[in-house]
Amino acid sequence: MRRNFDYMTSSEAVEKVRGWFTGRLPEDWFEGPVEIVLDREEISVVGRLPEPPAARGVSETERAAVLAGHVQRFREETRERRIAIAREAEHRFGQKVSWGVVCGDVREMFTTLSVPVMTRLRQPERRVLDTLVEAGVARSRSDALAWCVRLVGKHTDKWLAELRAALEHVERARAAGPKA
Repeated sequence: MRRNFDYMTSSEAVEKVRGWFTGRLPEDWFEGPVEIVLDREEISVVGRLPEPPAARGVSETERAAVLAGHVQRFREETRERRIAIAREAEHRFGQKVSWGVVCGDVREMFTTLSVPVMTRLRQPERRVLDTLVEAGVARSRSDALAWCVRLVGKHTDKWLAELRAALEHVERARAAGPKA
């Protein structure tokens, strides 16, 4: 399926999608602009919920429970409208939509795609995956590979953010250059 923003740079595509969602979402759902993350298959929309007053001045355990309940209530109360908006966006942009929220220090994704990714691994890399499976860390090589990717992402967030920023700079420079 061809996305209607294939011709745009990544930052232009994010701005277009964020603008559409900003115009389409109910104004009382989120504080500030939504966070949009795009890849080849999926548009992730993450909004910040206002922290409920009941989460202030209580123990960390109670605070965590209040935030979890607030997130769950938002998820349930907005489900039908989020599905309708997602269908519109999927038709408009040609990609699936995933939803998530941030509330206080809690970040929860409600829906996400799990997309197969093909890779070729030599024996030493396969042995790493097999060791994780044999140790019970993962159920399969696929789960082990996903676990490895999450671990690398967790420990290299700053480096990956710098790399993404550099790529956006390259995309802007390409867009400003002569057209082929």
